Amino acid sequence: MLTALIVDDEPLAREELRLLLQASGCIEVLGECAHALEALPAIHRLKPDVLFLDIQMPRISGLELVGMLDPEALPHIVFVTAFDEYALRAFEEHALDYLLKPLDPARLQRTLDRLVQLARRENTVADGQGATAPGSGDPGLVAAPLRTIPCIGHNRILLLPLAEVEYVHSDLTGNRVVAGDRQGTTELTLRTLEEKSGFLRCHRQYLLNPALIREILLLEGGLAEVVTCGGHKVPVSRRYLKALKEQLGIP
Repeated sequence: MLTALIVDDEPLAREELRLLLQASGCIEVLGECAHALEALPAIHRLKPDVLFLDIQMPRISGLELVGMLDPEALPHIVFVTAFDEYALRAFEEHALDYLLKPLDPARLQRTLDRLVQLARRENTVADGQGATAPGSGDPGLVAAPLRTIPCIGHNRILLLPLAEVEYVHSDLTGNRVVAGDRQGTTELTLRTLEEKSGFLRCHRQYLLNPALIREILLLEGGLAEVVTCGGHKVPVSRRYLKALKEQLGIP
């Protein structure tokens, strides 16, 4: 049976969709989220086959949320919204379908039938060639650029503008985002950030914003440190130093 996660800031809309999906008998609803910041960890934890996603939500829209997901682990996306003017943009973000509120049960069933057919096809491919993520085989999939990085700070939620982020560091507590004196932990993976932010890899556990590099200090043993515009020191491993210099146009 297919699995799904519902993301919508309207409780009644979530309830209506959940009841319709449960009545279909072909899809299991793993959970519901009221906004994108709640949805990000739920998607990583639950790994649903399908994401039923509202577009207009507070702070981070459904379209922006899709841009924050790892393209290699992308569920099928079905946008559910009251506004039809987003349809073109939704399909540019590789949505499987686009449903208008109030939901038409017959129209929803056609979407579910299509999902079931796709699941059978993917299972057939997986049996012969190895499993793939539900949405990862969508043709022409291109990583949408990020504008902000959603983070959890001390008793608050931060939306750090990409241009202000100096570096990202992965450790045992998660992926730590540093922007001047502001810091937070994000659910976005380093791979997703590297693909969608323009940040450069300087170490297995670090990404750098090239626009906020003040200087590179060359150390013994082929190592180096980057000093950011905010005065933070970021290690550069031997493995990444040559590539980093080339990407920055340093001979």
